[in-house]
Amino acid sequence: MKRIIATPNKDVVVFIIGLRINRLRSVRQWLPTVQAMGPMLQECYANDVGLISHESLVGWRSVTLIQYWRSTEELMSYAHGSRHLTAWKRFNQKAGTTEAVGIFHETFEVSNYESMYVNLPT
Repeated sequence: MKRIIATPNKDVVVFIIGLRINRLRSVRQWLPTVQAMGPMLQECYANDVGLISHESLVGWRSVTLIQYWRSTEELMSYAHGSRHLTAWKRFNQKAGTTEAVGIFHETFEVSNYESMYVNLPT
């Protein structure tokens, strides 16, 4: 059995963001929201804006991303950048006036944590 325990040496910000499709037939309202996350993630990784890594969870009517950031300041800086603001504006135009899709996010600043990985790649 291969076991790795990560020793925390820095604080980390855990950012959970997701969406839930409330009206399956209202594709025109929710599809742009679903499609917006991929390009934003690519931009984050390409430009080293503070995103360390992420995991995607896909459910029957939902998509949730768990993201790990170096700092809240870097997360907020990205949130106020042009690509995110453009996506937010598009969401408000396409879906913000309907209940076809709902979005959420939660931010946690974590200074005390334990990480253990068993039989997983480094």
